[in-house]
Amino acid sequence: MNGDCWKMIGRALLVSLAFCTTANAQNASSPDSAHQDAASSGRTYKARPTQLRRSTLLQPYHPADEADFNSGFLPESSYPMPSILMAPYFGKGGRPASKRQTTLLPPSFDNWLEQDGVFGDPMGWRSYLQDHGVSMGGRYFEDTSANATGGRARAGRYADEFAFNVDIDFKKMTGLSLGMIHFMMTDRRGAGLGNALPVVNSPQEIYGAGEYSHLTQLSWEMVWNKYVDTEVGEINTENDFEQSSTYWGGNLYCQFQNNGLCGMPQSIAMNSGYGFYPSAHPGAWVKFYPAGNDHYLIQFGAYSVDPRITERRRAWNLGLGGATGMFLPFQLGWHQGGKDDYSGPLQTNVKIGGYWDTTEVHDVYSQLKSYGVPAQLAQNVQSPKVRGRFGGWFQFDRMLERDENDPRRSTAFFGSFTWGDPRTAVAPYLMTLGLVRKGTFPGRPDDTISLGGKIIWINPKLSHWVRGMQNSGYKDLYRPGTESALELNYGYRPARWLLIRPGFQYYWRPGATSRYKDVLLFDMEAGITF
Repeated sequence: MNGDCWKMIGRALLVSLAFCTTANAQNASSPDSAHQDAASSGRTYKARPTQLRRSTLLQPYHPADEADFNSGFLPESSYPMPSILMAPYFGKGGRPASKRQTTLLPPSFDNWLEQDGVFGDPMGWRSYLQDHGVSMGGRYFEDTSANATGGRARAGRYADEFAFNVDIDFKKMTGLSLGMIHFMMTDRRGAGLGNALPVVNSPQEIYGAGEYSHLTQLSWEMVWNKYVDTEVGEINTENDFEQSSTYWGGNLYCQFQNNGLCGMPQSIAMNSGYGFYPSAHPGAWVKFYPAGNDHYLIQFGAYSVDPRITERRRAWNLGLGGATGMFLPFQLGWHQGGKDDYSGPLQTNVKIGGYWDTTEVHDVYSQLKSYGVPAQLAQNVQSPKVRGRFGGWFQFDRMLERDENDPRRSTAFFGSFTWGDPRTAVAPYLMTLGLVRKGTFPGRPDDTISLGGKIIWINPKLSHWVRGMQNSGYKDLYRPGTESALELNYGYRPARWLLIRPGFQYYWRPGATSRYKDVLLFDMEAGITF
């Protein structure tokens, strides 16, 4: 049997598993239970969020059972398990049990559009398994981009991803407080447009890290008490450090297709051993909540650095054989908000973090060839090795308003700034800004319109070197500087399990030089939750 046959069989099995098994009852980062803080003068706040995966889709609004929000701080078994999905079944605190599907197929076409996964809850098996500690889910997502003008050449590219996850809650399964096991795999296919243009940050966030199946997570998480949470195993840094905040049950940064915005400010991954989705690295983290709630956060992590982790033969690697050092991040967080994004105080988040990378790498002059410098010139430049890269980030986001006459409609803003070691960082500075409006036209409370942009600065050392060579007579060189991009898109939700998001992007100085004309791209994203 040839390779294409195995690929087709594998994808068919993925869809079959998603149909026959359970989808997660609660979204990873949008708990529909909360605790009452005695010091908050009666205001309620969200329970401590667990991980938010980059592939989390925006959660359409569901009214929650208010009684469950005021039941005190949650025990371990009540914490929502991470999911790559929109929360497909709410269980306690959401849709009442009597609404569970008792037939193989939904009773009507309208019910099919309103259910949380395309396959629903046939015969109630999804919700039954969830109640007994086993959650499974999956999704399909695609990015398509084509440039109408500018760049090196006219081109169009399509890339997709299938994802499948399993979460096991030992408290629900056995009654013992033994934490949770998380497993996730992804399969990527297609081609990217970034190198064809070329641009520094890919216009397709779903492309990259190898177009084949990956182990994305295999870990054990333990909520020890209301002050301490830990995880250890095969994980990626993007879930836990410099990550997006959660709005309306979804990843705020990933309301955009541009990879400079989704799923985290990208320069940190360019400048260090930061582990990004969908690759998994051996690692661990610990989170401290000094007040016993989600208002304040102190966290530390340790992850192996493996420059070859995106190679096909290492996509399911579980060892440290390719490790060249450790990535050691820390992060401080402050959160203010209501029990959800539909009532109570408007959400605000501030994150400040930094990292130390113990790996030894060549300094930034080793990257000259990336900016069109001929090999014979670049090889004459001394590029000594440096050990101990460092950097940091600042992130801010806030819900700006919530419509008084319809709490499903609101507007959120985010901004970030990252910086890297000037000795080694290709792009030491990156700034992002974004504005997302949920609820667009009458009758479209779950649609979104998003406007965002980024500007990235190439290391001035490279710019100065190229300028010196231009002054010496090498007129064909193009001095690297900045690359800026703007994205506008519309997220249309004809069903709770279906997202269609057309949009466009505009790049100024693609590739961070003046070699090519500015680029205008037309985009189309689509996602289906199983």
